[in-house]
Parts: sequence; structure tokens; C-alpha cells
Amino acid sequence: MRQLRLLIVLNLIFLLTGFSLNAQSDTKRVSIELKGATIDSLITELESQTGYHFYYDPAQFDSLRVSVSVSNVSLQKVLELVFANSEYHFAIPEKQTYVLLTKGATIKTTLPPGFFSNATADSSLATPVYGDKKKTRIDASIENKLFEIGIRNNNPGSGSVTMAGYVRNIKTGEPVAGAIITFTSPAISVATDQYGYYSITLPKGRNLLTIQGIGMKDTRRQVMVYTNGNFDIDMDERVTSLKEVIVSAQKLANVRNVQLGIDRLSIKAIKQVPTAFGEADILKAVLMLPGVKSVGEASTGFNVRGGSADQNLILFNDATIYNPSHFFGFFSAFNPEVVKDVELYKSSIPAKYGGRLSSVLDISSREGNKKQFAGVAGIGLLTSRFTIEGPIKKDKTSFILGGRTTYANWLLQFLPQEYRHSKASFYDVNLNISHQFNKNNNLYITGYLSKDKFNLNSDTTYGYANNNVSVKWKHTFSNKLTMVLTGGYDHYDYQIGSDKDSLFAYKMKFDINQYNFKSDLNWYINANHTIDFGISSIRYLLHPGTYEPNSKTSLVSKDNMEAEHALESAAYLSEKWNITDELSLQAGLRYSLYNFLGPKTVNEYTPGLPITEDNQQGTKVYEKNKFIHTYHGPEYRLALRYSLTSSFSVKAGYNSLRQYIHVLSNTTAISPTDIWKLSDPNIKPQIGDQVSFGLYKNFKSNTIETSAEVYYKNIKNYLDYKSGAQLVLNHHIETDVMSTKGKAYGVELMVKKQNGKLNGWISYTWSRILLKMDDSTKGEVVNGGKYYPANYDKPNDITMVGNYRFSHRFSVSLNVTYSTGRPITLPVGRFYYAGSWRALYADRNAYRIPDYFRTDLSMNIEGNHKVHQLTHNSWTVGIYNLTGRKNPYSVYYVSENGAINGYKLSIFGNAIPFVNFNIRF
Repeated sequence: MRQLRLLIVLNLIFLLTGFSLNAQSDTKRVSIELKGATIDSLITELESQTGYHFYYDPAQFDSLRVSVSVSNVSLQKVLELVFANSEYHFAIPEKQTYVLLTKGATIKTTLPPGFFSNATADSSLATPVYGDKKKTRIDASIENKLFEIGIRNNNPGSGSVTMAGYVRNIKTGEPVAGAIITFTSPAISVATDQYGYYSITLPKGRNLLTIQGIGMKDTRRQVMVYTNGNFDIDMDERVTSLKEVIVSAQKLANVRNVQLGIDRLSIKAIKQVPTAFGEADILKAVLMLPGVKSVGEASTGFNVRGGSADQNLILFNDATIYNPSHFFGFFSAFNPEVVKDVELYKSSIPAKYGGRLSSVLDISSREGNKKQFAGVAGIGLLTSRFTIEGPIKKDKTSFILGGRTTYANWLLQFLPQEYRHSKASFYDVNLNISHQFNKNNNLYITGYLSKDKFNLNSDTTYGYANNNVSVKWKHTFSNKLTMVLTGGYDHYDYQIGSDKDSLFAYKMKFDINQYNFKSDLNWYINANHTIDFGISSIRYLLHPGTYEPNSKTSLVSKDNMEAEHALESAAYLSEKWNITDELSLQAGLRYSLYNFLGPKTVNEYTPGLPITEDNQQGTKVYEKNKFIHTYHGPEYRLALRYSLTSSFSVKAGYNSLRQYIHVLSNTTAISPTDIWKLSDPNIKPQIGDQVSFGLYKNFKSNTIETSAEVYYKNIKNYLDYKSGAQLVLNHHIETDVMSTKGKAYGVELMVKKQNGKLNGWISYTWSRILLKMDDSTKGEVVNGGKYYPANYDKPNDITMVGNYRFSHRFSVSLNVTYSTGRPITLPVGRFYYAGSWRALYADRNAYRIPDYFRTDLSMNIEGNHKVHQLTHNSWTVGIYNLTGRKNPYSVYYVSENGAINGYKLSIFGNAIPFVNFNIRF
């Protein structure tokens, strides 16, 4: 709703800027005929014909009925006729495209003559900020101050200047990412980046800015701009009234953004999604978004718009995470108390990202409290966590340290008898340090460590680990040009071992290492043109597998796969161009270059024949750092947005991407034993392109967001596996995989309400992913060369996420999700061969497991909200899989006593209660 509060704020703006009611509206001609119409009908018609925006309190106009019939008259004349001899009034400020409507009170839009000529900035209220000569930092927490930017002079003159700075949380000193800074005349709006930095072009003179951020109180700043300068802004956190409806430009972001296929989740929204065992889970929340699916229960691997799990680039503070799961996939690898926000790019992927075909999941952590020490701890049935943060040097250097661990072995005692002696454990640790050298230089250091170890009632122990570290330096050359340099190291490994029988004791290991560097620059030319450009490089070192004895008495023969080396480099350039207020364009080009390097022994095969061991001609040995094979090519990014109205836009986009690394797995979910394989002369990189189209419409003063997107994607060189393929320790792995081509297409619908007592979203996705292998010269033809569904093809998916807040201390959250069962290959007969009966299977993935349905319920109970107390406590209590449905994770068949019997495996076959206790200090 358009509230009276916003009307009053706008009224004050125009009083302070001294605009007078004048004849600009006379140029807007209106033809309208209404009889007994409501105020909403009148405003809708006037806004569509004039482009003006009306601000008013609907409650004051609910009894008004309008009857008017005019042709080709001014907007002012129409309003005079409508409100003649009534208690309603209007005001149209000069040089503005707003109309203010009131009941009873009239609005004065003029100031006394000579007001500006006699007015000077009060030095007790206005402190100069960073300009060409001034170096004093301001306190920007008082909305009524007049802040002077740049070098003061008596006559600012005409023209435009650029103002830049940081938006921060006044309580913690942390940056506020995604805050919207708006100037109304001319209409200019910019958003802060992940570091809270913004740059905006303003006309010289006196200006009023409004600043809005998710979870923050709206605020404003009055600035007198003389020359280029810096201006930092502090924002306070918002405690929302249960009945409050907030009208905010922030909520127009889904309509006004050029990009489509983007979902953003705040940590507050993530914590409202019920999950197994009650701990907030980033990836489980992501799975609730349209176009994102999982192959089954307890899997944190996810599929986006027909892409496989390895086609998602998962970044945590720009560090690549290869296995984002803990504890058999029950938990994601990201500590929710450290995470700030999450962005998922399904389409319109920015040009600075590359290397994956389907999506980019960009997870950012908090920098830590720069003002005072604080912390949070949580205790659950399976896990505990602890986070502490605070200043190392107040307002300059801060840290945040978080850790989680599990004590879940007691739960495994409730498994079937054959698994009751299983064990499992995990832990993860996050450390982030940020330091501000000066206003132009910031340093960010992040580290992440995680480790899992488990066995399933056997002497075989499994373990896997992520180790990541990254260093960022952000440098501001000027208010228009910034640069971020990032260097890092990412490591992932898994190990399998057994030492119960000393004669057969063994250990098997795999690891992937990557050293990365990138430089990203942002050049803010003006309000209509912004350019991003940069370079990046990744040095890969993979050890595809080692198998060796685990004791001196072991008879196991050693088998080591040869290491793989590669270099992936890229350069990119993109521009966002606001052509008009209604039309915006974002175009980008990324050129990637991939070099497969020595030392390496490469298998060579007869050209034109299938790649099989029988067709192998020999091998060729390459020396260290020798270029063995090179792949390269352009990747195009294009997005277009046209606004039909202020709350309705149409968008279109095109993406092309390349992926030079593949995962080799016999499972459809991410598994700790997955092996990653680099492209080489025998395995080509994956290539994909996607076309998408979307409609975005907001209702009820932007409190309800709706969207509809359609897409079509082509995929080349996706790896599928031949029947009976051996993937582990295979020195001729190219002979057991086959290169397929695929197509994916679908429709995504979403309705979201983010505020009020009742909030959440409902989404529906219909999608298909089909593969085809019909080239007999490259390997075995599948299903007669026809398209067949991929293992993770699930056409229908419906999700509802709802939260109802009864009071500030008590709320209830509910999830409901349904999806089509994934494809499988079933035995349809049997035949006798070599002395035994064998199964005859149908076409690949011709059948499906049963459909999936689950309902989750949780209650969030908070303690009192007194400010001055030692701790703030809360409880989360709920039930996962409320209906106790035995959803199938997989269906498999076993030959028993001459018969082939089918079995269904369910991970959660019963309702699972959970409880978590949280302490914040």
C-alpha cells in the first residue's frame, strides 16, 4: 500500500528543495471517462496516460467515488474537476513526476522568497566529508543534517558530479550489500555491491537521497554537492511491526533489474525454512526455489534447469566448494551463522563467472562486528555450533570465527540391525578477517576447513575434506573506478581405507587442487552506463586416484593414476546500459582459454572409430608444462529489460558457457567418492547455451511479487556412461564414457510475499532434460539413437514455503513439496546365459520411481526482546516429514534364488521431530 508516511516524506522533500506548483503538468494531456469509479481506477488510468506516480493513503480515499468525462485536458485540470468542492486536495511539484493526494490538509510546495539566497549550511550540523581537500569522516546518522560534498563554493553551478562511499550497519559496522540509494529528479537508483560500496552521479546543488536495505530501516540524507566526493552512510536495523506494510523501492528490484533467472535469499529467509534436524540449511532453502531440484532425500547436490550436479559453480567467498555436504548429505557445508546472503544465477550469469554450464551459487559471509564483541551458539539433537565476532581494531579491523561439529552416533543406533554399528562425524571451521587501511584500500582474508568421516557397519572408513583460503584486496581508484584482486587456493580430497584384515588392508585417495587469481574492475561512467571487466586464471592439479597397501603385511598391489594438470584462463567485458527509463540492456563477452598440460601420458586412438581399448593405437608422453591440447572460445551474455509500467516488466536473455572439468560418478547425487576429470584430447569440454524469457509483475504496492520464466537450453559433450562402466582407477576412462548431446526446456512460476504476518512463496516448475547418443563412430548408441531422459529428469515440481508470525516472539513455518519421481532403468525380462539366469533391461531410463511428497512444520520461539540483557535465547521445534511418507530415494533389483526382486530405499520413512536451542550474546 502507498502509505501516508511516504507521502509526508515526499512532502518534506519538496518543501526543502523549494519547488513550486507550476505548469509542467499542463503538457500532459488526458482523455478519461469514468462513472462511480474508485480512486484506484482513476489513478491507474492517469498513471498509464501521463507517466506520473501518485502517492496517497488508500484508507482516506476508500469512500470516494469518481465521475468524470474529459478529452485532451491537462492533468491538473482533471484533478481540479475530480476534487472540486471536496475535502480532498492535490499537489504537483514543478519538475517532478509525482502527485501528492491528501484529505483535509493541503500541501504547501513553495518556500519564502529569497530562501536559498539567504541560507547557508550550519557548520554545527553539516560537516564536510571526503572531497578533494577535506579528509574528515562524517557521522551520517542524522537525517536532518545538510552534508556538504566536495569543495564548498557560493555558486555550485550546473552539471553533474559523482559521489561514492560505503553503506554500513550502524550497530556492527558491517557493510549493507544490496542497499538501494535513490535520487528522484532525475530518477537515479544504484545498489551497493557485496562490500557495501556505491557510486552515484548527482546534479550539483542540494539533493535528497533515500536509502533502503533489506532488514534495515529506511533512511534519507540531505547533501549539498559541489564537486566529486565521498559520503559514507550508516543504517539501523529494522524491527518490523506485525501490521506494518512497507512501500519500498527495494521491492521493485525484481522488476527493475535487467537480469533474469536470479534468486536472492537473505539469511533471515533461510532460517525460516524447516529442515531435517532443525538447523538452518542454505542448500535446502535453495532447493525450494523454482527451477532447482534434487534427485532425492538427503542430497545436497542440486540440479538447475536440466543441469547435472557438477554443472553448478558453488562459491563461498569466491572459493570453489566441490562437495557442499556433511553427514551423508543431511547437512550443507555452510554454517548459517556466518553466512550473510545467497545469490543463485540460473540465467543471465554475469560475464565475470565461468567454468560451469548450469548455474552459479554465490554465498557471501559476514565480515564481523566492527563495534563490539558478539556471538551466538546453538545446540541441536545432532549438531552444535558456536560463532564469535568482534573488532580487532574498532571501526578498522574485524573478525568472525565460526565452527560446527556433530555427535550423531546415537542416531545411527536406530537404523536397521545391519547398520547399527555405523559411525559418523564431521566438523567445519570458518574464519574471516577484514581490514580497512584507508578509504581507498580494504583487505579481506577468508579461510574455510571442513572434514567428514564415517563408516557403515563395516571395517571400511570413508572421509572427505574441503580446505579453502582466499585473499582479496579492494582498491578504489576514484568514485567511478574500483578494483578487486583475489587470490586463493582450493583443495578437496576423499579417502577410503580398511585395516581390519592386515593381509588386505588398503587405502585409496583422490584430490583436486586449484590455485586461482582474478582481477575484477567496475567502471561507473554515469547513471546510464556501467562497465565491468577483468581477467582470471585457474591452475588445476588433480590426482585421480591412488590405491596402495595400508600396512606392511598387506598383499594389496599399488596402483596410482597419473596426475592431471591444466590451466584455465579468461578475460571478460560487460556493460549495463540504461537506454531509457523503460529500456535497459546488459551485454557481455567472456573469452575462455583452456590448456591441458604435461607431464602426462596420453592414450591415442584410431581417428573416425569409437574410442575403445581395441582401437587404441598407442600412447604419447608429454613433458612437464608442455601444452598437450588447447580448447578455447567465446561465451556470450545478453539481457534485455523493458518496463511496461513501474511494477511490470518483460525480460529476455541469452547465455553461452563452457565447462572444462567433469565429474565421474555412478550416482545421480553428489557423492564423497565422485572423481573429477579434466578435459583432455579424448574428452571434450561441455558447451551449452540458453535462451530465456520472463514476465515480472508486482501487486499491492509491491508487497506481492510474481514471475513467469520460460527457457530452452542446448548441451553438447555431456558425459554419460556405458553399461557396466568402471569409473574408479580406470587408466582408460575415455573408453567407458560417451559424449552425448542434450536439450532442456521448462517453465517456472513463482508468487512471493516477503512482508507482513504471513510471508513466503509458492513456486511451480515444469521442465525436461533429454539426452541423445546417436553417433556410432563415437561409441555405443543408446536407445536406438533416440532422446532419453537424464537420471535427474523430474518434470513436475511444486513447492510452498510459508511463515506466519503470531507475535514478535512466536511464528510457525510450513513447507510442502511435491515432485515427479526420477527415471530409472528396470528389468523387463530374463534370459539364460553361461549357466545362469540374467536380467534383461528396458531402454535406458524408460521408467520412474514413485513421486515424492513431503511436509515439514516448525515453530520458532524467541525470548524477550529486552535490549539490555546478557543473552537473547530462542528455540526451534518442529517435525520433518510430518506425514511420515516413505519417499523412495532409489529403487533397485537383486537376483535372489533365481528370481529378480525389487526393493525401494527410503531415507526418512517416518516423521522426525527436532529441537534446537540458540543463544545470542
